[in-house]
Amino acid sequence: MKYLIMCEGPNELEIVKILLENDLLLFDKDELLNLIPYHARQIDKSPAVQLALNIYPGEVTVLRIGDGLTEKLRIPNKYKDKIIAVEKYCTKPELEMLLIIAENLLDEYNKVKSAKKPKVFAKEHIQCGHQKYDNSTRFYELYFGRNPLLLAASIKEYKRKHGSHKKEERYLADLLK
Repeated sequence: MKYLIMCEGPNELEIVKILLENDLLLFDKDELLNLIPYHARQIDKSPAVQLALNIYPGEVTVLRIGDGLTEKLRIPNKYKDKIIAVEKYCTKPELEMLLIIAENLLDEYNKVKSAKKPKVFAKEHIQCGHQKYDNSTRFYELYFGRNPLLLAASIKEYKRKHGSHKKEERYLADLLK
């Protein structure tokens, strides 16, 4: 059995890559379909995911990671027997919450959260070196790539502070060692 990691966006993909490269997940690259996570929302819209599924002869568990995940994963008929489970790992309201937590700005953000989305707050308050937060994959790479333990700690703190998601949604923290 292999895991197929499907990330909603490129920033989620970068976060997963950092965790994977630093051995912070419950599994390693060898347990991933084609040894990599994918930026894909749907199987039928991703030729790379379809190719990986076509090549691998065994069973697969899909791990979907993102802040929305409201649309149901469509599993094409030819993969119905191959995909044995689909698990959702949610980062809502937005991935920027990890940066806010890492910067110890959660209390400050909570004072304005009814008026500002995490993305706007992060753009106003967070920088890495001389670069202000700009919602780019490169920013996440620079910010957390140098300190993957800060990333893992922020993910765990997010789960601790956030409460609960919908019944079928898990936290990214649930994938950490």
